[in-house]
Amino acid sequence: MHPVRKQRLILVIVLVALSSAAVGFVTYAMRNNMNYFYAPSAFAAGEVPFGQHIRAGGCVVPGSVVRAGDTLDVRFAITDGDANVEVVFDKILPDLFAEGEAAVVTGTLQRDGTVRADQVLAKHDENYTPPEVAESMGANASCGNGAKT
Repeated sequence: MHPVRKQRLILVIVLVALSSAAVGFVTYAMRNNMNYFYAPSAFAAGEVPFGQHIRAGGCVVPGSVVRAGDTLDVRFAITDGDANVEVVFDKILPDLFAEGEAAVVTGTLQRDGTVRADQVLAKHDENYTPPEVAESMGANASCGNGAKT
């Protein structure tokens, strides 16, 4: 093999190896920042890992919102029509949060089966349901007022 060709081949191999290593390191570093979406029926099936940062969504079950008298703590359930998940949130809820409406929560699943939420997102108008929520609800895709995506 000609020396110039050999040099190019070595250079290409080194560049491919370095690029692969860089992609691997970036993927490894981002694995802790990924939020996987789970429907309430995935919680019931035991598919959700404990202690990992996740997203869950569904309709807020009417009559499930319970506010603590002396703190900001709020307890409520979300459903996809098949199963319910209890959510505990200790901050101020969004203005558009309401029973029977779509919501997406971000937090961690506790050992007692509740989600300790650090963020609650509520739908923003009467014609919108978050795509993940609508998909997880399937045929039961109406929250309160028959919202569609």
